[in-house]
Amino acid sequence: MLNLVLFGPPGAGKGTQSEKLIAKYRLVHLSTGDLLRSEIQAGTELGLRAKTLMDQGILVPDEVVIGMIDNKLRENQSAAGFIFDGFPRTVPQAQALDELLQQYNTQITVMVALVVDEEELTKRLLLRGQTSGRSDDQNEDLIRRRVKEYKDKTTPVANYYESQGKYKAVKGIGEIEEIFQTICEKIETAAANVR
Repeated sequence: MLNLVLFGPPGAGKGTQSEKLIAKYRLVHLSTGDLLRSEIQAGTELGLRAKTLMDQGILVPDEVVIGMIDNKLRENQSAAGFIFDGFPRTVPQAQALDELLQQYNTQITVMVALVVDEEELTKRLLLRGQTSGRSDDQNEDLIRRRVKEYKDKTTPVANYYESQGKYKAVKGIGEIEEIFQTICEKIETAAANVR
């Protein structure tokens, strides 16, 4: 089973690359935002708990998110693998994910981080903001704050996977297809080492 964590700051190209990876490797896309919305919409116990917290402006605790991921893993046991999007964001989340995956006799294969410098990210997001209608992509100060927060929060997670030999950085600037090929090479090398 191929389990991939795709990392990158806002504007790094995660959405574009994850679509290509899902198609190539037949992965199930696990986006925590999508999971939360679908569990709430389905009215599940976890979804109702999450909605109650979100309505109060409280972050959904890790154990609720892990529970939702567990549900998705259970529903898709015959999947070729999973791509984790927006999770884990902290070391405790990464540890909890490792423990959960062990229950399914699997593990994270590789964590691929798209590396793009702040100036390029700012330029991309401002450009995206002209067409996306997203207000958070139209304010340069807000963009820089988002990028800084991403770096501050995710660096420890990258270090966690690096200590396991699973962290692979890929330059996220260039032609989409070239970046995709580089990501695939990193994934296939990591997958060969796991077997």
